[in-house]
Amino acid sequence: MSQLRATKPGLLVCVATCIFIFLYLRNPTPEEPEEEPTYPAVVECGFYPDELCSALFEGKEVAPQIAKFCKNPHGSEILSHLHRPGNCSRISQELHFITRPLSAEEGIFPLAYIITIHKELAMFVQLLRAIYVPQNVYCIHVDEKAPKKYKTAVQSLVNCFENIFISSTREKMAYTGFRRLQADINCMKDLVHSKFQWNYVINLCGQDFPIKTNREIIHYIRSKWNDKNITPGVIQPPNIKSKTSQSHPKFTPEEDIYVSPNERFKDEPPHNLTIYFGSAYYVLTRKFVEFVLTDTRAKDMLRWSKDIHGPERHYWVTLNRLKDAPGSTPNTGWEGNVRAIKWKNKEGTVHDGCKGRYVQDACVYGPGDLPWIIQSPSLFANQFDSTEPLVVSCLERWHRLKVLGRAEVPVEPHWHFQRESHFNMKLNR
Repeated sequence: MSQLRATKPGLLVCVATCIFIFLYLRNPTPEEPEEEPTYPAVVECGFYPDELCSALFEGKEVAPQIAKFCKNPHGSEILSHLHRPGNCSRISQELHFITRPLSAEEGIFPLAYIITIHKELAMFVQLLRAIYVPQNVYCIHVDEKAPKKYKTAVQSLVNCFENIFISSTREKMAYTGFRRLQADINCMKDLVHSKFQWNYVINLCGQDFPIKTNREIIHYIRSKWNDKNITPGVIQPPNIKSKTSQSHPKFTPEEDIYVSPNERFKDEPPHNLTIYFGSAYYVLTRKFVEFVLTDTRAKDMLRWSKDIHGPERHYWVTLNRLKDAPGSTPNTGWEGNVRAIKWKNKEGTVHDGCKGRYVQDACVYGPGDLPWIIQSPSLFANQFDSTEPLVVSCLERWHRLKVLGRAEVPVEPHWHFQRESHFNMKLNR
């Protein structure tokens, strides 16, 4: 009995200590927040992210709500691969780059890409590996004002691939306006002087992602636009007056994109050119690119474009409407399924609303937008950002499974994002 009394205080102290530790671990202090797990609990998210992605693509109502609780680790994984020392073979494999042409058709029809970037390093890698095949060529324009660490990481990745290079001339703040236009021109000069052959060039930004595979893009070009340029746009209707600032276009319900940000021009266009407006994005033949770099009208229009707002929305479409330009399409309008974008003024007619958020009247996609995206006939979708990382992770898994499912060569193990997929394969039929 006396022995029990002697041990009782020690027992009480032990119990009290255990309770304190238990409560502390359950309720960490604000100064030392509990570290989030790299992967969410299986009970919440199942086989993450494949099962959740499948549910989102299928449009299951509860899926977007579950997505709020499931954290995405892939951005940090990508960055760790880039920053860890190692040889290029390891980087290529760990980042799941496809290292052989997937069909004979693709092998003989190489494409060129121009990608302008200034932020979101992990998303850039996801975009690049989605569109990368070794027969294509890629010019990356890294904004001159991007952080040094960002530039170094991009350069390290680019150094591992012979057919990827950084533009020899860089612009500052090249994501809009004349500098954006000049950035594309700079890359075009590098591309035509490179040793790589290519048939068409496509321009992208870091907030884009492909909906179609490389093979599907080639089919689209060759079936509907063979030897033709794709530059959606029209002449601004004379009855529509612009009320825009220098920075951003205003939208009009009469058209699919927007009216010109220029109510009038400071100087008359050179060579009496009829000025069109439209998309800053294009699919151009190599001969047209050579025309842009050498034709007097193109050079003069480039100089004239320095004094107008949003020149990237005028330049390509105007030159492509010239009847003697290679691959020109003088009688087209908004045709050309280049970008899937949810414009705010098209809600309820073209789309069912933005499930993410609107920024400057364009939707930054959320998980609930995925069913609409994969049903789009467009080649690429815009726009994505790192606030909704699950959207790009789901889209790239769906896209990669579609790519590999139609490959005509043996699939290398590292081309898969993970060894065992729990993705609903019916989605890729």
